[in-house]
Amino acid sequence: MQGLTDQICLAGLHSELKLAVPWGHIALKVWGSQKNPPVLCLHGWLDNANSFDRLIPLLPQDFCYMAMDFGGHGLSSHYNPGLPYYQQNFVSEVRRVATAFKWNQFTLLGHSFGGCVGGTFACMFPEMVDKLILLDSTPFFLDSNEMENILTYRRRNIEHTLQVEASQKKSLRAVSPEEMLQGFLNNNSHLDKDCGELILQRGTTKVDAGLVLNRDRRISWPENSFDFVSKEMFVHSAKSLQASVLMIKALQGYYDVRRANDADKAPMHFMVDTLRSTLKERFQFVEVPGNHYIHMNKPQVVAGVVGPFLQGLQRMTSARL
Repeated sequence: MQGLTDQICLAGLHSELKLAVPWGHIALKVWGSQKNPPVLCLHGWLDNANSFDRLIPLLPQDFCYMAMDFGGHGLSSHYNPGLPYYQQNFVSEVRRVATAFKWNQFTLLGHSFGGCVGGTFACMFPEMVDKLILLDSTPFFLDSNEMENILTYRRRNIEHTLQVEASQKKSLRAVSPEEMLQGFLNNNSHLDKDCGELILQRGTTKVDAGLVLNRDRRISWPENSFDFVSKEMFVHSAKSLQASVLMIKALQGYYDVRRANDADKAPMHFMVDTLRSTLKERFQFVEVPGNHYIHMNKPQVVAGVVGPFLQGLQRMTSARL
């Protein structure tokens, strides 16, 4: 396939692909035959494709699962100098992957920010997505708690990009594997040691002095890059969905893009109610015990819900496990 390079990973039952794009390449991990129906897996903010390593082996094997690294994450190329990172860029990357593999229709499975990218794509290109699976995620971020902050976020993104460019000549700080892991876990309290190590395997590079992060330093606080929409825009967008939607909510997970607003569950409830009334039997909402990284910490719980949905088996439209 033109624009693709393929490397078989002998250590696991997956292969590694690199899809050529104008700024470099998009890295993907692939499980299963590409002749099977495709499921594109989208990771969360500052994570990478390894976050699906524990879940995918538990899912039905008659699908082809591809987990991509978003630009500036994992093993994918950084964007060209001068360009900030915005949510719309990542939506465009999904379209590039679908075009490269000539998919007319496919399933999207997204965790956290990846679910929002997938949801946005499914509303923009509704005819291309047959199923949308959201893991502790929502298809959009509402502006309910953020209206007065949105311009500030845009400003911060521009200023942060300029600051990083001004300091590009400084070498990346290398730290020991132990220090890298501890810092990563300190910033991700929902991850345990094993899961943290799994993400860092793909998210770091070994150098003489230790480890350095692979991610692009232009990527900062998530809210600086996210697209927030109004309730009216969300209602309008939900009507365009042609996909069946499975929304898995971790009971100890997150309810808002910013932790400061996490106690306010009203936006989440509004989105669930809107999707339920709009999609009717095409919407399933399942609450499961666990935290934000439930797909890594308790993959068997998530697989027990996702598997039947992928195979088109009927379940209750709302449930708590």
